Amino acid sequence: MSKTRVKLGRRGENLAADELSRRGYDIVNRNWRCRIGEVDIAALRDDVWTFFEVRTRRGRAFGTPEQSVTPAKMARMVDVARMYLSTHGLNVHAVNWRIGVVAVEMDELGRLLRVEVYDKLW
Repeated sequence: MSKTRVKLGRRGENLAADELSRRGYDIVNRNWRCRIGEVDIAALRDDVWTFFEVRTRRGRAFGTPEQSVTPAKMARMVDVARMYLSTHGLNVHAVNWRIGVVAVEMDELGRLLRVEVYDKLW
């Protein structure tokens, strides 16, 4: 991945974490990796775990950030969230949890246009 894309992704994740904190989420973990994938942000609010995928786009040449989350990606996010919970000693059937997406959109010059939180996807 190019340095430009890495910087854009990092900036998007920082903006997403700031927005989630503003909305009352406690950021518990960032960029947690396991053999099947990665959780961009693991957050806790009101005893509910939410595992967020952060999608950042500059311009709409490749669609919106939301459009980049495929059904296959959603399925993998569920698997990674289950792995996270079990790895951290939490019973996947006894803990309230869900999958979310944070869409970060910037203009062609890198100016922030919006940060949208979707926290009840699954």
